[in-house]
Amino acid sequence: MTISILAFDEKTGAYGGAATTGSLCVGGWVLRGDPESGMSASQGSLPSTMWGTDVLTLMRAGMSAANAVNQITSADSGRAERQLAALDPMGATGHFTGDNSIAVADARTARHVVVTGNLLASNAVLDACLDGFISAKGSFDTRLMAALDAASRAGGDSRGLLSSALLVVSREHPPMSLRVDYSKTPLADLRDLHQRGTTGLYGDWVTHVPTLSDPHRSMPFTATKDPVTQQ
Repeated sequence: MTISILAFDEKTGAYGGAATTGSLCVGGWVLRGDPESGMSASQGSLPSTMWGTDVLTLMRAGMSAANAVNQITSADSGRAERQLAALDPMGATGHFTGDNSIAVADARTARHVVVTGNLLASNAVLDACLDGFISAKGSFDTRLMAALDAASRAGGDSRGLLSSALLVVSREHPPMSLRVDYSKTPLADLRDLHQRGTTGLYGDWVTHVPTLSDPHRSMPFTATKDPVTQQ
């Protein structure tokens, strides 16, 4: 199973994506995004990383997510093997699932959110992922991880999960790009990595670096412990 979710958070202006799969390195393969282009998730039995970057280029130029997805996928003779989701800077979504995608493969959408998956235990996995995000409490990034947890509980992948990833971008904060590339417990490890990256000295240090809204930020940072190990 590869299942991914892309969403726009109206409250913070952030764009985010999360993904998990029964194979390796889901973050590097699937998720792309930046605050001026939106987000993309390119996956499938023979995923195209070019799809993920090319759809962002079109959306950055002003094309809607739906039109950008259609243009990218219709030009590829191998599209039957691939799946693509996109979220544009306005929060609109688009998606494509190739005819040869390994069942169960499909998509679900709601306002400012799109879920796509393939090799799923059932369509209930897609519904659980979407509902898990919508009903979750807490910060935007924790809601994205909650969506993956809900998908896993709904059946997930008969092979088990091996990797997970979280990508959150905005103009107000530096990118948060977290990847668990190989693990027997990738969702739990992703939550642990997120906790380490958003608290303590490391979490404080991140607030001092430049952002798109404040590209020259250089607030001095003094740490009495190492910001990575917090020792």
